[in-house]
Amino acid sequence: MNKSGFKYQWDAVALASVVLLVFSFALGGASRDQALRLAVIELAALPLLVMAAGRLIKDDAWRQHRFLLGLLAALVAIPLIQLIPLPAAVWTALPGRDQLVLALDITGLASGWSPMTLTPDKTWASALALVPPAAMLLAVLSLTHIQRQRLVQVCIAAAMASILLGAAQLASGGDSLYLWSWTDAGSVTGFFANRNHLASLLLITLPFAITFGAATLRRSDQRTTALWIGGLFAGLVVIALAAIRSRAGITLFAPAMVLSLLAAWIAAGRGKPGPGLLVLVGGVGAALTAVAVLALPPILARFDTENQFEGRLDRWPLVAETAQTYLPLGSGVGSFDAVYRSVEPLDELDSTFFNQAHNDYLETWLETGWLGIGLILGFFVWYARRTWTAWKAPPSREGDLQRAASIGIGVLILHSVADYPLRTVTLSVILALCCGLLELASRTEQTR
Repeated sequence: MNKSGFKYQWDAVALASVVLLVFSFALGGASRDQALRLAVIELAALPLLVMAAGRLIKDDAWRQHRFLLGLLAALVAIPLIQLIPLPAAVWTALPGRDQLVLALDITGLASGWSPMTLTPDKTWASALALVPPAAMLLAVLSLTHIQRQRLVQVCIAAAMASILLGAAQLASGGDSLYLWSWTDAGSVTGFFANRNHLASLLLITLPFAITFGAATLRRSDQRTTALWIGGLFAGLVVIALAAIRSRAGITLFAPAMVLSLLAAWIAAGRGKPGPGLLVLVGGVGAALTAVAVLALPPILARFDTENQFEGRLDRWPLVAETAQTYLPLGSGVGSFDAVYRSVEPLDELDSTFFNQAHNDYLETWLETGWLGIGLILGFFVWYARRTWTAWKAPPSREGDLQRAASIGIGVLILHSVADYPLRTVTLSVILALCCGLLELASRTEQTR
């Protein structure tokens, strides 16, 4: 590759985006007890945020993405607004502050100025945690197609590396290969602290790998290496999910795979399925057969909850009831742990702790009230519109990425119903990457 070609693919914004991705995978795979690692990622994101925002403003390209950027601005504004100091007469009148006022009265302390959030330190940390995904979103909107494609390929390579690390973790039997000290030995987690989040990563990258491979079929003069890699990756994902044994990952695999194959068929030209697509289907089928023969009983055992206490399901009603106490503005971003501890029934106290709601929609409702729910609804509107545009578009390099991105976002939307994948920096940055790719469907439609 000549010097000008290298510059075209790897300018400063593109290189900073890759650095942020690498840091996110290496340091951002947990949702708690990672203040130092998170600070490193946030510092790595700052140059990218400045350069990408400057490019969008300079090129006046931000006007094409006003709705999505408005959602991003609202997302950042919510924790910042919650940190604004308020007079005592204002914040003490907010719903749910009765216990805090009573505690001040008992200790004899005066009620001075205070923000509306109950945990200012956690809210400030949550606001800073938005820097990496915000930087990635702005970067994707300002990059060229080939640069965006390279970022996706980095994610696929990281997913494969995570599979290999997970295999080594399973084979070692010890805890020396885990990046997080609180991960249970014997679990397959890769770069993450939680097996469910590794499963999400694999399901997000699956449609990209398959679509990249299928796209070579409509360009007959191209080599089919990507096709074989896509088939191999799909088979590895099946086997890896069987080893990970994440209930969420196994449940979401079928819809993710069906949609991925549909996106692959479109990428191949919407023609009669040929030998190339059969390679992809065959790779998945062979892996499914191997899993059914060798690992089906342990997988089914993960779904046998007859004698297990499903804490998250039993505690959701209490979370919803508590959220009502803090409406309409919520208790503050990051305050769930402190709030839940204040209402947790005594008969549920044991050696475990419920530090997350395991339902990001409920947790958002408790922490941000109607503002957060309105933001989620606005995101769903944006997602539905852009997904419709992407899937009705003809096969193209941009369209292939957009359809795959819509599947990846859908995986995280559904997984967030019963878990908290976006509390990890890695998956929040990947979500931002997918949102940036899908947002470009509007530009593609205008071009057509």
